[in-house]
Amino acid sequence: MHSAVLVINCGSSSVKFSCIEAGTQALLCGGMAEKLLTEAAVVTIELGDETTKTAMPMGGHAEAISAIYSALQQAGIAERIAAVGHRVVHGAEAFKSSVVITDAVLDTIERCASFAPLHNPANLLGIKMMQQLAPHWPQVAVFDTAFHQTLPPEAFLYGVPMPWYRDFGVRRYGFHGSSHRFVCQQAAHMLGIPLSNSAFITAHLGNGSSAAAILNGKSVDTTMGFTPLEGLVMGTRSGDVDAGLLPYLATSLQMSTNEVIGLLNTKSGLLGLSGLSNDMRTLSEAASSGNAGAALAIEVFVFRLAKAIGALAISLPRLDALVFTGGIGENSVMVRSKTLARLSILGFEEDATQNALCIRGRSGTISSAASTTALVANTNEELMIATDTLRVLAERVEGLGD
Repeated sequence: MHSAVLVINCGSSSVKFSCIEAGTQALLCGGMAEKLLTEAAVVTIELGDETTKTAMPMGGHAEAISAIYSALQQAGIAERIAAVGHRVVHGAEAFKSSVVITDAVLDTIERCASFAPLHNPANLLGIKMMQQLAPHWPQVAVFDTAFHQTLPPEAFLYGVPMPWYRDFGVRRYGFHGSSHRFVCQQAAHMLGIPLSNSAFITAHLGNGSSAAAILNGKSVDTTMGFTPLEGLVMGTRSGDVDAGLLPYLATSLQMSTNEVIGLLNTKSGLLGLSGLSNDMRTLSEAASSGNAGAALAIEVFVFRLAKAIGALAISLPRLDALVFTGGIGENSVMVRSKTLARLSILGFEEDATQNALCIRGRSGTISSAASTTALVANTNEELMIATDTLRVLAERVEGLGD
């Protein structure tokens, strides 16, 4: 019986995949191909309790996806797959929801590549490879940007000449849409309130981080902008900087503007501030041992996060809960504690005992009884993509039957 969805997430140098059972939402198989196009390229396949790693020197996306497909065939899982859901980073204003992939959709995703040159071309490679390997499987594109297409103009417009928006698409798009959408649903369930009458700020914190204001299940503001570089301090990304820095640094460093942007994307954030690491776990250990650079990086990260949450609050008529998610949001007791301490003006107060319990997949309330509610909710972007894939295909079948 065809009852599983294969989720493909192609990054610039990696391919993540999950195979999810539709009915039970169980993970049948998963893994990652990483360090692609290098001598260290490797594919890791996790099937039940068994993990296999296969070296693939200089292998690229095509070789990685072929290896994943072969593994699914050998495990007998391929015959259970009903469809493929692809994460696509940028859909600009062309896509307000997930769609079945057609030639016209592929052309539009390719046109959007100028907005996300590191991501959309890789996303397209994944789609085209799966079309070659399994042309009988319907495929669906799930866009990071689609969830934020409900932002009002006052939230998505920059203070720049309007022709830049009309002619070139210059605006805030927002990202991590699948995660923000998933955890706001989880938060409503945890609080026992309808999503259609809810007000949340969700903070997806990881190597890439963003926060969003979500009213009645719809995004009304978010921190990431035209690209995933804007907003919070991240693992290697700077987040917000003065645009005037670009020509100044280009001259000072004798680099092109694109090279400076490369440094802002890959050598900044926690890594740049600490001079040590982009990993919050490493920085937390180093800071507790007296490393001043690590401690400073953490304080900047927390300050900018709290500042953004305060700003997002003005987009909402009330705040039912602040929701932490992502690798850092779900596991760093210290970051959550420091953030809530800076948000006392919004009525937040930590319950230290509960906060300490919410790690390694445990969700729950981490605020005191008298506090504005703060939650930890575990995100599952792969499940959101799988669910969307099945929904879109079901709607297409219903439409054909009308």
